Amino acid sequence: MQIVVLDGFCVNPGDVDWGPLKRLGTVSVYDRTHPDMVAQRVRGADAVFVNKVKLSRDVIFGARQLKFIGVLATGYDVIDVDAARERGIVVTNVPAYSTEAVAQHAIALLLGLCQHVEYHDALVKNGAWTASPDFSWWKIAPTLLYGKTMGIIGCGRIGSRVAKIADALGMRVLGVNPQEKPGFVGEYVSLDTLFREADVISLHCPAKADTVGLIRKDTIAKMKDGALLINTSRGSLISESDVCDALNSGKLAGYAADVASEEPIKLRNPLLKAKNCLITSHYAWTPKPMRQKIIDVSAENLAAFLNGDPKNVVS
Repeated sequence: MQIVVLDGFCVNPGDVDWGPLKRLGTVSVYDRTHPDMVAQRVRGADAVFVNKVKLSRDVIFGARQLKFIGVLATGYDVIDVDAARERGIVVTNVPAYSTEAVAQHAIALLLGLCQHVEYHDALVKNGAWTASPDFSWWKIAPTLLYGKTMGIIGCGRIGSRVAKIADALGMRVLGVNPQEKPGFVGEYVSLDTLFREADVISLHCPAKADTVGLIRKDTIAKMKDGALLINTSRGSLISESDVCDALNSGKLAGYAADVASEEPIKLRNPLLKAKNCLITSHYAWTPKPMRQKIIDVSAENLAAFLNGDPKNVVS
């Protein structure tokens, strides 16, 4: 079996093991694949694995030998699943591999907005504390989360995990989700109620027709003055220009995200110059155990397909 990995570098820059896949066939791993090279590289492949490389209808119909597509991630919007279905190609993903990692990062972003740790570390190392006559010195006082209200939009695995951490911090937790999930530690409310009552809003929903642009001028207006906004989901969930305006006006006290509308982020993105804004480079999911799990589960998906009993099938 000819197996091709089109963009392996993000998952494995060399510190995890492709071995589970290599035991299933001859594996060609490309660190990155330019769109112009996709059709050529999948030609002759029986199985293709991608993370963010797009497989269009033309590519899928041109790869006559292709029988299996594995997404090295949970989201599969890079695949034309209708074309794959028409061709009889099985498409699989890796669900829930990064729950703990992304939840941890969401809380790290929140604490970054609240504690100003790196800011004060830099001041201390530049001598500001040394020059102080007092044993305790700060430039910006921390924000206490205990007793405040956390609003979770999207109460799946990651959102529910964030809710548990928020609850452990002594926060009241509100949640919005299309269906109520058992075990969610908070109270399910309407979206308007969450906007009105939450001190912190954390986004954990997929980018769909009813969620793209969810955070915009009119919904921000419904929020508490001084609310904090966290986004470890998708950049398209917010209007970046509207969030920038809300930060600069003080309506929002802070925004912290691991995602952007265009990735890598463009220098023209207004958030890069907004007040009280933290942005990391879509790496919440990347602790080594998470990336090895992606490879392991992807190999299990392919093995199950070869055994005639495919799992984690999305199309």
